[in-house]
Amino acid sequence: MNRFEDSVYQLIVETSTNLPGDVRQAIKAAQEAEDSATRAGLSLSTIATNIEMAENKVSPICQDTGMPTFVVHTPVGANQLIMKEQIRTAIAKATKDGKLRTNSVDSLTGGNTGDNLGPGTPVIHFEQWDKDDIDVRLILKGGGCENKNIQYSLPAELEGLGKAGRDLDGIRKCVMHAVYQAQGQGCSAGFIGVGIGGDRTTGYELAKQQLFRRVDDTNPIPELQQLEEYVLENANKLGIGTMGFGGQVTLLGCKAGVMNRLPASFFVSVAYNCWAYRRQGVLISVETGEIKEWLYPEGQEVKMKSDLASSAEEAAAAGGTERREVVLNTPLTEEQMRSLRVGDIVIINGEMHTGRDALHKHLIDHDSPIDLNGSVIYHCGPVMLKDGEQWQVKAAGPTTSIREEPYQGDIIKKFGIRAVIGKGGMGAKTLAALQEHGAVYLNAIGGAAQYYAECFKNVNGVDFMEFGIPEAMWHLQTEGFAAIVTMDAHGNSLHADVEQNSLEKLSQFKEPVFK
Repeated sequence: MNRFEDSVYQLIVETSTNLPGDVRQAIKAAQEAEDSATRAGLSLSTIATNIEMAENKVSPICQDTGMPTFVVHTPVGANQLIMKEQIRTAIAKATKDGKLRTNSVDSLTGGNTGDNLGPGTPVIHFEQWDKDDIDVRLILKGGGCENKNIQYSLPAELEGLGKAGRDLDGIRKCVMHAVYQAQGQGCSAGFIGVGIGGDRTTGYELAKQQLFRRVDDTNPIPELQQLEEYVLENANKLGIGTMGFGGQVTLLGCKAGVMNRLPASFFVSVAYNCWAYRRQGVLISVETGEIKEWLYPEGQEVKMKSDLASSAEEAAAAGGTERREVVLNTPLTEEQMRSLRVGDIVIINGEMHTGRDALHKHLIDHDSPIDLNGSVIYHCGPVMLKDGEQWQVKAAGPTTSIREEPYQGDIIKKFGIRAVIGKGGMGAKTLAALQEHGAVYLNAIGGAAQYYAECFKNVNGVDFMEFGIPEAMWHLQTEGFAAIVTMDAHGNSLHADVEQNSLEKLSQFKEPVFK
């Protein structure tokens, strides 16, 4: 077993940087179903470009590498204690090498361990089986999609769908509602795992276990096969689309499992996963620790449309109102922001500043270390590596913005911020602040960490390193950063419009389907 640690390290790198073939095939099918001249079509082209860049650079597909979760099947007699320690060592090495972001944070102090090790990190589930080899599977599920997990207790009254009872039709309603409530905040188009039954803990575990299934498999339980096919077909009629921009493709896969429950409890648990569906597995020799087989299909043979420039030209040629490109140099002015409208594509050059949860909480009660008047705040927790004395941006896609809703409006007013970049949109308080103070919200493409990392030409400085690398305030020199205005200074919000429209469409699925 002297090669086991190295094999796990290879598994981590592959999972973080290279999507397997079944996932790529689902994204390719989404591209074919979506009009390439729309916002959703351009987003899918950006996603395809990002996938290719991550593979070529062997860098994280998305900067949020999530909570590493392993499921390990071992032969009887294999030493699980040694394996656990070697998995932890491989995690720390992959973090040091920039293949994982430093994501393990003390829940009481907020301190970042810096190596992804700590109580509960990584998650490792061991199970024995009657085979001779070791089966190791890993899923990297980011916080944005993890936050859109949801659990229902039946019977329940569901918005847009009415009563969901304790039967297959009630389960159907829960799953449809789960897709609706995620909107674009979980980086749609996504995949879902559904756990039916169990208790509150095992229900979520069962749901996440479904995400280890292949996208193209068939459920052996006829009722669940019917449920999966129904949800996949009809969730795509909700019009939520890629990144919540509206469109034909909202869901890329649905997998469901079932277990027994107590008579008093009936839980339906849904694990939502973004398009960056990073899960992989290996079969390892118990004698040497070497990899004998990769368990999911290779992705390199699945060719997606990754020519973003061509897609943009198609969009321009198609005309319509979706495409107006505006190039802006920081610092920005109120006049410039009030000239923008929802749907405009903005290209930003100049300095921008990252800011996530810890920074927003801090700025409410403290001054900024730099002048933020006319500035751009990017909701991003990048993967950073130091090369000598200079920091390098290794991955830098947007994080889900709604977490900053309690702070954002006040911070815009306090510091004179003119643009906020993130994903998934923000709420009414932020929208009112944008309108009052003359600012906009720009939606970047969630998960496109390599595509955006290319836009950062220099790290000008950093503040609040005590918050940890993802939560620090990075000052980044930017060139050609593209994002879409989805909330403007005139009270318009694409996110609110799509949510209202999808709620109206959800109501068409109120009537019973499964008897």
